[in-house]
Amino acid sequence: MELALVIAVIVIALAFDYTNGFHDAANAIATSVSTRALTPRVALVMAAVMNFVGAFLGTEVADTVGKGIINVPTGQHGLVVVIAALVGAITWNLITWYFGLPSSSSHALIGGLIGAGLASTSVVLWSGIVDKVVIPMVLSPAIGFLGAFLLMIAILWVFRRANPGKTTRGFRLAQSLSAAAMALGHGLQDAQKTMGVIFLALLTTGHVDKDDGIPTWVKISAATAISLGTYSGGWRIMRTLGRRIIHLDPARGFASEAVAATVLYVMAIGLHAPVSTTHTITSAVMGAGATKRLSAVRWGVAKGIILAWVMTIPAAGIVAAGVYAVAHLILE
Repeated sequence: MELALVIAVIVIALAFDYTNGFHDAANAIATSVSTRALTPRVALVMAAVMNFVGAFLGTEVADTVGKGIINVPTGQHGLVVVIAALVGAITWNLITWYFGLPSSSSHALIGGLIGAGLASTSVVLWSGIVDKVVIPMVLSPAIGFLGAFLLMIAILWVFRRANPGKTTRGFRLAQSLSAAAMALGHGLQDAQKTMGVIFLALLTTGHVDKDDGIPTWVKISAATAISLGTYSGGWRIMRTLGRRIIHLDPARGFASEAVAATVLYVMAIGLHAPVSTTHTITSAVMGAGATKRLSAVRWGVAKGIILAWVMTIPAAGIVAAGVYAVAHLILE
């Protein structure tokens, strides 16, 4: 039974990674597609490749998810906790994808771990959650908004006398690079979260020790799953992020992607924090768009997105707690 549960955790974790890919594909490429810097198919291929590469750039975020959120019990009981956390995260991903809301897959996973941990009376590492989740969760959107706003102000000043047609063409080309950087950051952040969950499952059954690194086969499988998910699309959320918040031009698309990608790298490599790529790029899009005028941003749409952000951790946690209750009765 324990071996069957380990296999089930790995399969469900990779399924979550796949939903993360199509749910968050818009993070990297929506702005580039909406400004016609890239065609949808080319953008998806590029994002899938860069997601795969980004997954191998580090394991700091995976270590935080695998060791810094909850202390999972050993054996079969611990595997049931991890399964419940994953199902809670996947359920919330599918709900927000259906309604076209760019919520955070990262926070859905963390919410699932917290909910399943509380329901199973496991030790939840609240200090680690505050330091590595809550504070970066607040900081990354704020930095994304302000950074994109300031960068766009600088771009408007530097190119104030430039030929509009040449400037637009130049920023379309620049967006190809900024979109690739964003996709690389998405792989660096989000593929590692799945690696961390699989490591957590292996840790509960003694297949790895707490001080071990992430196994190579875990890295390859997580990178492949998120890349396939990214390639499969995510058009509902892409429309929300690329067009419904604000109508972007290439310069503003470049500014939002460049700032968001920078935030992702600093948070992952510097602070080891599993931040939301969704929160970061959405806030950056709002910040760059606000340089037109504040009324240019469709704040009604933004309000619905922010509501989904606030609900993500508790909603995924509640689902995970319910799944744990059922799985505990059936499997234990």
